[in-house]
Amino acid sequence: MPQGKPSSVPQDGLTTRQRRNRPLLIVHTGEMKGKSTSAFGLALRGWNQGWSIGVFQFVKSAKWKVGEEAAFRALGRLHEETGEGGPVEWHKMGEGWSWARKQGSEEDHAAAALEGWQEIARRIADERHGMYVLDEFTYPLHWGWIDVAEVVETLRDRPGHQHVVITGRNAPQALLDAADLVLETTKVKHPMDAGQKGQKGIEW
Repeated sequence: MPQGKPSSVPQDGLTTRQRRNRPLLIVHTGEMKGKSTSAFGLALRGWNQGWSIGVFQFVKSAKWKVGEEAAFRALGRLHEETGEGGPVEWHKMGEGWSWARKQGSEEDHAAAALEGWQEIARRIADERHGMYVLDEFTYPLHWGWIDVAEVVETLRDRPGHQHVVITGRNAPQALLDAADLVLETTKVKHPMDAGQKGQKGIEW
C-alpha cells in the first residue's frame, strides 16, 4: 500500500467514498503485548471524531486498573461537560452491568461471558456505539464459551456504521476470515526475558 493507496480496486459497485468509509471488523491477535494498547489507540481516534465508544473487557477483573481506563473515563466526563469528542462507556467483569466474574465454576464464568456477549449483540442491533473494543474477547471464543459462528454472523450483518475491534490471543480462524483487518503481534525482544517485571506506565 504505497502512500496509503490500495494496490487494487475491487469491482464492487461502491464509490471511493463509500468504500473508504465502510465499517470495519478489526482483530488484534498474537503472542506479544500491544494488542489492547493498539485497540485503545483506535478508540481515541474514534472519540476525537465524536463517535460513541464502548469498551468491554472480558478477562480483566473489576479490581484491575489500567491507565487507558482512567483516561477514557476522563474523556467521557469531558464529553458530558463540554460536548467535546464522543460519549464513552467502559465495562468489565464485575462492574457496570449484570455479568460478573464471581467465585464459581468454569460453567459460571462461561455463562457470565455469554451474557456479556448477548448484551453487546443487543447494542449492535440498536446501533449504540460507533466503535466497540471487545478486549480479550478471543479467550471466551477459544474456550468454547461463546459460539464463534454466531459471533461472526452478528458482526458480519451489523447495521449502520459500527466499527468493532477484538483483541486477544488464539483468535479463531473463522473470525480472522471474517475480519477486514488483522494485526498479529510478534515478540522480538521483551524486558521480561531478562527477568524484569512489568512496570507502571508501560504495562498499566
